[in-house]
Parts: sequence; C-alpha cells; structure tokens
Amino acid sequence: MKRILQDERGMALAVAIFAMVVVGALVAGAFFAGTQEQRVGENQRRVQASFGVAEAGAQERVLSWDPATMNKRAQYPADSVAIATTNAPNGSGSYGGYSYKVGPSLFLIDVTGRDRASAAGAIAGGGGARQRIGMITRIAPVDFGIHASLTTQGGVKLGGNADVNGNDQVPTGWTGCDPAGPPQPGVRDNGANVTTSGNGAIQGNPPIVNDPTINNSSFTTFGGATYAQLAARATITLPGGNYTTDAVVTNGVCDKTVLTNWGDGMNPLSVCASYFPIVHLTGTTTLNNVQGQGILLVDGDLNVQGSYQFFGIVIIQGDLKTAGGGSTDAHFWGGVMSQNADLSVQNLTGKATLNFSSCSINAVLQATSPISMMRSRGWVQLY
Repeated sequence: MKRILQDERGMALAVAIFAMVVVGALVAGAFFAGTQEQRVGENQRRVQASFGVAEAGAQERVLSWDPATMNKRAQYPADSVAIATTNAPNGSGSYGGYSYKVGPSLFLIDVTGRDRASAAGAIAGGGGARQRIGMITRIAPVDFGIHASLTTQGGVKLGGNADVNGNDQVPTGWTGCDPAGPPQPGVRDNGANVTTSGNGAIQGNPPIVNDPTINNSSFTTFGGATYAQLAARATITLPGGNYTTDAVVTNGVCDKTVLTNWGDGMNPLSVCASYFPIVHLTGTTTLNNVQGQGILLVDGDLNVQGSYQFFGIVIIQGDLKTAGGGSTDAHFWGGVMSQNADLSVQNLTGKATLNFSSCSINAVLQATSPISMMRSRGWVQLY
C-alpha cells in the first residue's frame, strides 16, 4: 500500500493543469461567443443605420424633386440622373445613387445608403455597412377641375369674332398627343348670363353648362394643391403691368434667366419647347404679343391683346378681357379659369379664341407636377 501511494506522487499537478486547460477552453469559448454576438449586434446596428440613411435619401430625393429639370427627361436606358453623395442628417452616414425615368409618369429612385463607418471609408477594411433600396414614384398632377374651355362664376360677353371652343384640339405643330378626348362645354359657369353679338360663337357639348357648385373656392382650392401653394412654387413672379413675352435662346440654350421667357409653344421643335414655367403675376396685367406656355396665375385682371397666344392652364382671380388684332388671333390653348370675384362680365371681343386642349393641359401637368410614392408598397431592397 505504501508503495502504491508513492507511485501516485505528482497527480495533483496533472489534475490542476488539466482543469486549467478545461477552464481556459471554456473561458475562451465564452469569450469567442460573446465577441461574435457583439459583432453580429454591431453589424446589425450598422445595417439598420445604413438602411435608414438609404430610406432618408430616397425621401429627400422626392421632397427636393425639380419637375422642370426631371419630368421631361428621356426614358431609361437613354438617360439617368446621378444623385450626388450627400451627408445624412445628424451625421449618421451618407447616400448617393441614380434616378431613372422608367415610364411616361414613373420614376425609379435607386439610392445606396452607408452608415458612418462606411462613409468614412472603413468598409474597405471590413467595417461599416451599406444598403441599397429602389423607390418607385409617379408624377402626381394637380386636379384643377378643368371641364370646359372657360370656367367662370360671372357673366360672359362675346363680341366681334370671339370664339370659345370646347372641342378638344391639338395646338398647331404639336406631336405626340393622345387622341382627342370627348368635347367639353365651351363655357362652364354657375348660372350667370352668357351673351354673344356680332360673329361671337360658343362651341362645345353642350356649348354652355350651368354648374351651381362653382364658387370662390373653385378657383383657389384644387385637388392636391391650393392657389397659394402653386404661387409659392412659381418659376417666375412678376408684378402687374404690361408685358410682351417670347422664347429667348442664348448660345443655343433656352435662357430661363429672362423673366419674360415663358417657353415656346408656337415652335414645338425649338429648345424652349420643353420649358413650361409656373408664372405668377401679382396684379392686373396686360399681355400684348407674343406667346407663353405653362401655368399662368393672375392675382388681378388679365387683359390679352393683339396676337398673343398662351398654351396651358390659366387661373385668374379677377376678370378676363381679350381684344384681337393684327392678322392672327388671340389664342388660349388649354383651359382658362377666371373667378371674377366681383361677379363682373368676362369681355371677349375682337378675334379672341379660347380652345380647349387636353394635349396642352397634359403637357403642362407632366412638366410641372411633383412626384409621390406609389400608394401600395413603392420600394424594394436592391442588391
């Protein structure tokens, strides 16, 4: 027995070493598992942060959308617009990407968001995260409620060769228009008197329609915007006065810095043909030669003389008066809404012609309307 005990001398040291190895392995395993858990959590946090940055970038692109430069671009793959690298709010990262026009009214906003570590360049060394999302948006036009060549709540007096035509017409030389729609009324009012003299004429189906729902708000509140909101978005703001407006081309480029350049609807192949400004006139105005297009907002009365032509949507808070002259007519192509809050008479004389044109209205709305997300799920995660 004594010899056996002597043979077991040194076992305690071996057991202690073995136990230390086992405990060390357990500690190392626990440390490794904890480190991995921490890394997974940190990576997940960075992924969520970069996803939030990408989503914020897409929303910011929608809010800062410029219809004048974006809506009329060529469809993909003919064209794309880069989204410059931009720092996200609160320094949470950065985003960038591209915008693509994928249909007549549809756009894809492709945004890649990076968290703070990625934005600092750490992603090359294995740190940081990035997420890429695509958002489908569409042009959201304002519903002006234009259902006639002339909409008013006051009386209308036509004289001379004045003509108000509700039949859908295409402006001279314009191409790419949809087929003409059904005829609209020539004059739509709330029951006021409409009289003609001389060769004055009203055409449409019916020529005159009485709509008792027309009131002051019909000229200030529309589907998707108000008159004040449209005025705040105006491309051009001018005081009341006498103006002659026409397209201005400088060095082969449409010069949009000239405040009397309101586009070129008379020459649909010119460089200013795609320029559809929102023009806000803050007082009573007289237009005498030559042309304009877009959305025209007039706080007071509007007097149109000579051969002036306007293509698009006209909203007047006062009265409309026209007087033809020269060898051409004074024309409106699109739709005119004149409130005349004092319930005075619209005076259309001379060779003034108001032509309803859905092509002109749609072209203006396509060029001036902001975009919005699709009502259903409008975004998808891209890789």
